Amino acid sequence: MQIKRVTKTITAVIGILFLLPITCYAKTLTSTNSVTESSMYQQIKQHLETKLYTLPPRVQGHYALRQFRMTGDTEYANGVLVDLITVSERQNFYACQLDNKDFVAKQGQILRDNLGKGPRAKARRVATEKYPDFVLLNDVVLRYASRIDEVGFIGPCHNKMQAALKQSDLKTAYTDPDMIRSWAAQLVNYVYWAKQMGITDLRQPYTQAFNSTYPNSADAKLSKAQYKNKIYGMTHFIFAASGYYQHYVDEKEFQWILSYFEKNIDRILTDTTEDIITEVGISFQITGNADNPVVEKVKQHLLKVYSPTHRMLLSPSGKAHLATGEHRNILAMMLLKWPETLHPGPYLNEIKSIQKNLPMTVSPK
Repeated sequence: MQIKRVTKTITAVIGILFLLPITCYAKTLTSTNSVTESSMYQQIKQHLETKLYTLPPRVQGHYALRQFRMTGDTEYANGVLVDLITVSERQNFYACQLDNKDFVAKQGQILRDNLGKGPRAKARRVATEKYPDFVLLNDVVLRYASRIDEVGFIGPCHNKMQAALKQSDLKTAYTDPDMIRSWAAQLVNYVYWAKQMGITDLRQPYTQAFNSTYPNSADAKLSKAQYKNKIYGMTHFIFAASGYYQHYVDEKEFQWILSYFEKNIDRILTDTTEDIITEVGISFQITGNADNPVVEKVKQHLLKVYSPTHRMLLSPSGKAHLATGEHRNILAMMLLKWPETLHPGPYLNEIKSIQKNLPMTVSPK
């Protein structure tokens, strides 16, 4: 009996000794794999910048433009140039034929047909049936004109672009509830771009239409898709007013949005996507409220869902596709390393290393 007891005791001790290293290793592993704000930022940055040249021109430009506005580093100017060359060539094709009715009708239909196949794309096609040239004039021509303008140039056929947009009934299209329910954030962009390009100022009527379409009292009735559309639209009021991260925005002007985000952050974290959640956090930073508790909640959420294995925030369906995921990941970088100073531009004509490579279809403002 004593021999059996001794044997059992020895076996137990050995078992404990074998477990101790495993337990210690497990704690070490957990500690090693923990992600900090700094390490998450650096991992995403390295991943994106290593692969940047493999991404479409628009994605390269999107990343480079935001990195310049966060850092002021002209090393990102070439990425913006890649986008400018592409956009100016496209604008030369579209804007210079806007006085041709057959061209407008044909291209308008092609662009509407190419909106996509998902539920949101279908809703946009239905909404734009009343405005057949809307996608061409706003999502293409006005978008390209504003991008060219932001980096210090006048695009090709500038007068034709202005004339076509001034002749279009933008107010009716922008304030249409069906359009808002399918294009909320994009419509905010168009509203501010129309003002930027000297077309018209529809900020007030659009704001009224947006709030009539999405009254806070009706939030409980909104589907997740419509709630995401509402929150995404609200963040873009602030971003568009900042010239897309070129300067800080007066919080008083958008207190109605910031207060809403504070009250509804829990639902936002649950019912929207990482792109939208991150934009909510940045909305506080760009209005001078970086110490608001909402910002910390958003950061903690991103750290929780971040994938160190893929070195990026994955899509809502769990995909690690860099071209389509660049948007949410550069937003995360901005949130995690928000600067005290924002940098307008870059004005490419003022950067000597860029001047000789500028497209011939644009001219300095």
